[in-house]
Amino acid sequence: MTGSPPRPEGPSGLLLVDKPAKLTSHDVVDVARRLLGTRRIGHTGTLDPAATGLLVLCVGRAGRLQSFLTGWEKAYEGSMRFGIATDTYDTEGTPAGEPHPDPRPERARLEEACRSFTGEIRQSPPPFSAKKFEGRKFYDLARKGEAVPDLPKTVTVREFTILALEGDVARFRISCTSGTYIRSLAHDVGKALGLGAHLASLRRTSIGPFRLEDARTLPELEALAPGERQSKPFWLGLSEIPLPFPAVSLAPAEAAKIKSGHGVPVRVPPEAAGAPMVRLMAGGELLALGILEPLGRGVLALARPKIVLGE
Repeated sequence: MTGSPPRPEGPSGLLLVDKPAKLTSHDVVDVARRLLGTRRIGHTGTLDPAATGLLVLCVGRAGRLQSFLTGWEKAYEGSMRFGIATDTYDTEGTPAGEPHPDPRPERARLEEACRSFTGEIRQSPPPFSAKKFEGRKFYDLARKGEAVPDLPKTVTVREFTILALEGDVARFRISCTSGTYIRSLAHDVGKALGLGAHLASLRRTSIGPFRLEDARTLPELEALAPGERQSKPFWLGLSEIPLPFPAVSLAPAEAAKIKSGHGVPVRVPPEAAGAPMVRLMAGGELLALGILEPLGRGVLALARPKIVLGE
């Protein structure tokens, strides 16, 4: 009696998606699973349901690289409305207090406030967020009326620019380190001005080297033939992912051992000397991420795979 043939693995790479409003990031992952015919999809950072813009999905074996992709800096464009704060810091929440009688900020004071929230700052997550405390998410505590702890963390805001100010609504552009809460920035600016404010809209425009203009919407992906859903610029194969590690080329026999998880002696290219990790390549294919252990005092090292990606 013979066993059933192995199920096809499915594609591996990164898919750039333009998330619509009202869908969660997990909803987008579910649609992508159907479109690409694989269950093995994750992402490099969520967007709130009301937010739109760039999601980078890790498909198949690219999921093994997820920890290297989540720390990229991000950029956004959005708007904040002055005059009232909300408990969620955005339009989804309940107003916190009475509206301000004159919610229109002066542009000079607004820009000064935004400058005060640039650079390295301490920031508290919104009460309604997925931040965890003792195993429980903040929004679970907030929904039950329980006290949400104030757990500020250090983030870096590279840019916080006001693009336009019309009455009580300001459009802005922000670039920041991963983990920055834009809702908190809007809330804190409103508090600093004594007006109250909440995030009115948000669109993520970049994640590290990836740009929103290269992404595709879910309807656009749906309209493509299955074989066209893995096309540039919205799809990157494993070897095309811009990982910040130098490459070490392998001969076919060495490649076979690396795919099996075994170390092989290699000649170390100058750019890889002292690197904390290297990309182990063969024939233009990314087989693994690994480390180099020097062999003696020469230019040889033992390449040990740490994350095997080759089939």
